[in-house]
This record gives sequence, structure tokens and C-alpha cells, in this order.
Amino acid sequence: MTRTKSDTETLRSGRIVAAHGRHAIVEDADRKRYRCGMKGKRLRPVCADEVRWRPHQSDIGDGIITEVLPRRAQLSRPDNRGRSEVVASNMSQIVVVVAPRPPADLSLVDRYLVSAELIGVAGAVVGNKNDIDALDLREFQNIGYRTVSVCAKQADTLELLVALLADHTSILVGQSGVGKSSLLNAMIPGLDSRTQELSTGSGEGRHTTTASVLYHLSNGGEVIDSPGVRDYAPPPISDRELIAGFVEFGEPSTQCRFNDCRHLTEPDCGVKQSVTDGQISQRRYNSYRQLLERLANLNPDSYS
Repeated sequence: MTRTKSDTETLRSGRIVAAHGRHAIVEDADRKRYRCGMKGKRLRPVCADEVRWRPHQSDIGDGIITEVLPRRAQLSRPDNRGRSEVVASNMSQIVVVVAPRPPADLSLVDRYLVSAELIGVAGAVVGNKNDIDALDLREFQNIGYRTVSVCAKQADTLELLVALLADHTSILVGQSGVGKSSLLNAMIPGLDSRTQELSTGSGEGRHTTTASVLYHLSNGGEVIDSPGVRDYAPPPISDRELIAGFVEFGEPSTQCRFNDCRHLTEPDCGVKQSVTDGQISQRRYNSYRQLLERLANLNPDSYS
């Protein structure tokens, strides 16, 4: 679409820090925030999107978002109608939070880490509530992911998490109840009131985490707080993409007899041999097989 001179004179750049339905909060370079509506029904910005918007005072708020700029990375999932839904964008790190209560779902961690590999961002795992029980995260550390063990109630442990988040735009993901919001409240003074303001401004109406929200850290890092989930899976991907998402399969797969080995029933499979030899975690391998079966049951034609 060709813009007129008057259009370009009033267009401003900004970034989405919260979005809900047809409303969003746009932040400018000076971190001033504006409540905006959308131009057209097809425009669906998500948290951390870079956008162009036009000032326009109305019942909706301060302006109208006219364009979402190209995304550098996006975290997606299947929606309840089987279509690919973008959760957030432009992150450089996916941080999966787990805890002993509710019981840690490590296969959920695997699925988020697969997504991190596929979209080309860093992956990390945080074990929260270590005052209850310190989760053993060496399985992830051994294959190259950064891990930290923390407790939102113990300030000294939070230094490790703050360092993990420095110089990244991270999205915190994980099961409901693992304490993501408690960690943020402990790291960011006055977060409760800011969360309430963002939620009301974006049309959400309450400060429980039901939509993703971006916060700035004092060390230069940024954090997208996302809603807790009961389940997660990446949108439809090919077998080869899934295999690439399990980083520890890389070297052993070069020893497979067949170039298109799926590491299931094929003979002379380097990955299965590495599982037998204890070089690849049996739990991770089982998680791969379960996700392979899950993706096979999806209908790729139903995704956009």
C-alpha cells in the first residue's frame, strides 16, 4: 500500500508491551506508553512486536496501529482450532520455568526447547522453589542449555536468574503455578502496580497473567511474562525439523545407516545406540518419540 505524505508525517514507531483482543499498549523509544486500537481486522500484533502507529484520540485510546514490522523470531503454538498462533515475537531467549510443585513436566520443557532450536534463539531452564526441593537439571545442562536453581523468596538466589536474563529479550514460559510472576515481582520493584496499569490499559481488566506482557530489567534485559500453560507443542513441523530440535541427536545421527533415519525401528541407528550406551537420556528419547507421534496426528493442512 502506498502511503501519502500526510500518512508518513504522522506515523510513529513503537513496540507492543501488552496486547489483548483489539487493543494494545505501544511503547515508544522514550518508554512512554499509548493505548492503541488496530487498523483493520487482520492486524494481530503480539507482545514485543515492532509496529507503526498513528496518533488518534478516540474512545479507543491514543492511536491506531497500522502495521506490524517483520518479526526476527516468533514463538508459536497450535490454537484450539488447529491453526498456528503466534504467542510473542522478537525474543532472543526462551526460559522455561519448572518447580517441584506442581510436579515438573520435563517433556513440556523439551517441547519448548525444541521451539527455541527451531526459531534460532537461546534456550534455558530455571528450577524455581528450591526451598521445597532443588530439581536436578543436569540433563539439560549436559546438552548445552544454561540452567539455574532459584527461589523467589530468597534474594541471593535471584542474582543467578538476573544474570541469565541480562542483555536478552527473554520470554518466561512454563506450567501454571511454577511461580513465574513471583520471580518477576521479586526482581522488579513495584511490578504489581505496573502490571495492573498495563492490564487495564490493554483492555484485559485484571492483573492475572492471561496475556503476555513485556517488562524492562535494570540490567538492560527484558522479560516477556507469558500465561502459564497445562500443555504446549510447537506447530506442525517435519520429522527432520523435530530431530534437529533435539540437539544431542546431531553427532550420533551421523552414524545412522540411513540418511533419512527417524531413529525408531531402523537398523544401525546411531541415536538409538547412544541411548543404549547412556550417552543420550532415555527420558529425552522417549519425549522425542511422543512428540513425533503427536505431530503425526496433526493435520498440517489445517494450519496457516
